[in-house]
Amino acid sequence: MDRNDIQIISSHSNWTEKGIDKVLKEKVYSDANSWKGFLNLLFISLAVGFTVSGIIFFFAYNWTDLHKFAKMGLIEGLIVLATGAVLFSKLNLNVKNILLTGASVIVGILIAVFGQIYQTGANAYDFFLGWTLFISLWVIISNYPPLWLVFLTLVNTTFVLYSQQVASYWSEVFVFSILFLFNSLVLVTIHLISKYRKNLKVPTWFSSLLGLAAIVFSTIGIIIGIFDKHQSSFLILLLLSIIAYGVGLTYSIKTKNGFYLSIIPFSIIVIISALLIKISEDAAMFFIVSLFIIVSVTLLIKGLLDIQKKWNNGK
Repeated sequence: MDRNDIQIISSHSNWTEKGIDKVLKEKVYSDANSWKGFLNLLFISLAVGFTVSGIIFFFAYNWTDLHKFAKMGLIEGLIVLATGAVLFSKLNLNVKNILLTGASVIVGILIAVFGQIYQTGANAYDFFLGWTLFISLWVIISNYPPLWLVFLTLVNTTFVLYSQQVASYWSEVFVFSILFLFNSLVLVTIHLISKYRKNLKVPTWFSSLLGLAAIVFSTIGIIIGIFDKHQSSFLILLLLSIIAYGVGLTYSIKTKNGFYLSIIPFSIIVIISALLIKISEDAAMFFIVSLFIIVSVTLLIKGLLDIQKKWNNGK
């Protein structure tokens, strides 16, 4: 029962204010323990984040004054301390996962420092690939969404850098098609996991970020294909995007989730605007595109509000 349910019931019944207040405190409002838990996680996350940032700036400022063994030893010591706290301490599981996430970031710092000391001459994608591989076991074992987010960001970054530094003959549309397909498959996988394995809960923010990333990649790829007719992957990306957009809209309507109902039409608006500019780049067309964006975004917002109102009234 949420706030809307309570409002609907109270407006059509003789429910007393005392009873409503009691249910709100039990079902809707966060109590002191909930706020305490939230603040604990927030401050621990900030502490780990600032610590990692401090480590980065420390090495950047004192780089020339530190011996190479001191550089490597300090970072490795921090990794050992963090993983030791995760393995042997009696800290809360969320705290351990936050520490492990911080340690995963420090692994990247260690690889970067190693490359600077010994001048390995490796490509940038090698750095991110090694970082991805070295934290893979931690990601799988912890099953912690923020750490999974770091891992997927590294995977995407590694692929983009590989396409630029090694597979430079790949077309841009092909690269964005692979990125779109990869993130879409991960998104579908986590939805299936959350549906059939009730013990594994996937946070909404995590799936939303993945969906947003997939749609951003498809939008950029389609726009590039519109302005460059010689990219053979364009039709494949366009077909996959149409299918994915249809599935996303259907899923939103079925689950009464307005997220995909907002970002998918916005992606279509951006693509249509790019197509209009491709047709003509004179001042009149830019004026038409501006009007089109204003009108379409306004209609989109109005439609979303009407749909949300309809869903609320249908509860």
